[in-house]
Amino acid sequence: MPEKIKSEKLKYYAMLARVHKPLIYFLLIWPTLWALWLAANGQPSAKIVGIFIIGALLMRSAGCVLNDIIDREFDKKVTRTRNRPLAAKKIKVKEAFCVLIILLSLAGSLLFFLHRLTIFYALIGLIITSIYPFLKRITYLPQLGLGIAFSWGIPMAFAEEMGRVPLDAWLLFTVAVIWPVIYDTIYALADEKDDRKIGIKSTAILFGRWQREMIGLLQIIFLLLLSAIGVIFQLNLFYFSSLLISAFLFSYQQKLITQGDSATYFKAFVHNHWVGLVIFVGILLSYPK
Repeated sequence: MPEKIKSEKLKYYAMLARVHKPLIYFLLIWPTLWALWLAANGQPSAKIVGIFIIGALLMRSAGCVLNDIIDREFDKKVTRTRNRPLAAKKIKVKEAFCVLIILLSLAGSLLFFLHRLTIFYALIGLIITSIYPFLKRITYLPQLGLGIAFSWGIPMAFAEEMGRVPLDAWLLFTVAVIWPVIYDTIYALADEKDDRKIGIKSTAILFGRWQREMIGLLQIIFLLLLSAIGVIFQLNLFYFSSLLISAFLFSYQQKLITQGDSATYFKAFVHNHWVGLVIFVGILLSYPK
């Protein structure tokens, strides 16, 4: 294979795995880190943190590849996605499957370093990831499915650090599920017209003319429930200050989505990375060194 063609293929494989959008990886990583620090009372081992971060990176890419394989016909009809490698026929489906198998194999190799209960939850997470791409065909709540998939690192983190998943962990998981519903609804706003034409469902369509209000309501609920998490885990003023900062960040996102164009929708979507970071810093500073 000529060197130029080989480098082009590698570029398309990287695009398929969304390597060119690194900030979005953090939307999956932050809830996992919240859980690791809370489950370990602020002292998770570097080894476990590393394994969970690498696992999140690999599974996020694997999920993107699977989603593109399943949605390749839909992606051709949506302005934002028509240039994705599979939709644009830059690579073959069998090549995408090879990339998917490699990513899943690498992620699976990490399980050898984890406890049996964590492995059990990881297998459930794989099933959830596999189901998610089909939800937009049958329900207006695919964002809820994404929330479950992106928050599944929470019960895994508690299983690994504590050997069990207590009720408090499930409360944190429930709270964390709301966050992707917020930011992926914002993301779906950019595709709403195309989605309506081709029959794709989303919370953006479900909320109709109340889109901004529903996003705002979910943001308020998210912060209120995180306040309850702070009380339950006895976190300090740094944590509650992080929630106040997050409220201002959400206000900025509301301002962005008011402008009503694809560029600002995507900017508001990516901006949620800072929400996750601020909350993590608040948790981090709640524990003495």
